[in-house]
Amino acid sequence: MSNRRFLLLIAILATTMAAAAQSPTTLKDAYRGSFYVGAAINAAQITGADVRGDALIKAQFNSISPENVLKWEIVHPQPGVYAFGLADKYVEFGQKNHMFIVGHNLVWHSQVPDWVFQDDKGQPLTREALLKRMHDHIFTVVGRYKGRIQSWDVVNEALNDDGTLRQSKWLKIIGDDYILKAFQYAHEADPQAQLNYNDYSLENEPKRKGAIALIENLQAHGIPVAVVGIQGHDSLDWPSSALEDATISDFAKLGVKIAITELDIDVLPSAAMGADVSLSVKADPKLNPYPNALPDAVQKALAEQYATLFGIYLKHRDVMSRVTFWGVTDADSWRNDWPVRGRSDYPLLFDRAGQPKPAFDAVIEEAAKSAQR
Repeated sequence: MSNRRFLLLIAILATTMAAAAQSPTTLKDAYRGSFYVGAAINAAQITGADVRGDALIKAQFNSISPENVLKWEIVHPQPGVYAFGLADKYVEFGQKNHMFIVGHNLVWHSQVPDWVFQDDKGQPLTREALLKRMHDHIFTVVGRYKGRIQSWDVVNEALNDDGTLRQSKWLKIIGDDYILKAFQYAHEADPQAQLNYNDYSLENEPKRKGAIALIENLQAHGIPVAVVGIQGHDSLDWPSSALEDATISDFAKLGVKIAITELDIDVLPSAAMGADVSLSVKADPKLNPYPNALPDAVQKALAEQYATLFGIYLKHRDVMSRVTFWGVTDADSWRNDWPVRGRSDYPLLFDRAGQPKPAFDAVIEEAAKSAQR
């Protein structure tokens, strides 16, 4: 081989290697060995109707959560009637693609049919009757997916912002121990499943203290609660890095794992605090400043906040089990309609066309920087 040809081959190889090094990696590969990276998926993605969304899910994520298909009103709409069609497809999707599968959720104050809390005359159930309904629902749903759904959000959003128990129908009819009973039933239904408590705004100290007390009470009763789910419905300026760091540290002291379960970052003017789905705010153009596109300066701020958060998650990788985004692309996000319907929000890593945003690059780069330390 001539020197000229040899040098040409070396140049081609160097160019190929450089291109490979610059080619975008995937979220699941970037964070492999640290924690799962997941997405909440909707019915169109579960059924294959959203081809573009499915391609992103399969390429980028190694964990899935269901947006709605395992919530009570969908999976158990009438007494004695279960609708497992979509839930079965959801689990099949996860198994086919070798994903860590999350069940969301078993006991919540929202998206529960009225009949659950009433007798056949429309009167409130007794404590014993509602406990039986809870028991039967959990045993039926968890039992159906025993060994296939690895992790269950057993109780969702049981706390007020001040850390006290929310005055839900579960609490009013059963009493304070309804949470303990829900975890007990879930553990009995699948002793190997990872059991989670999930809530929003746990970064705020009063609510965090309430959650810590809740977990400690479960532990004192021998309940194997494995994970605290910090939802992560964040904004460009909240939580601060110090606040997120302290929150993860405080829960880790309980001996549980931490999951970020519903991550998104709101880039719009604040219309409500928290993530209470019952809130609704009247439309106002001032609350929808980017109807067509996100300005570059805001794209940069979003990328910086995501990089900050993932830097903290990586710092705590020894206690982090997963980070799940609540949606796949900006088009899927619930934030477009909460708490103001019809807004254009841009809270995720992929835009409405399914293309990676600067925030995606920032999250990938954060993993690369961590690997070099």
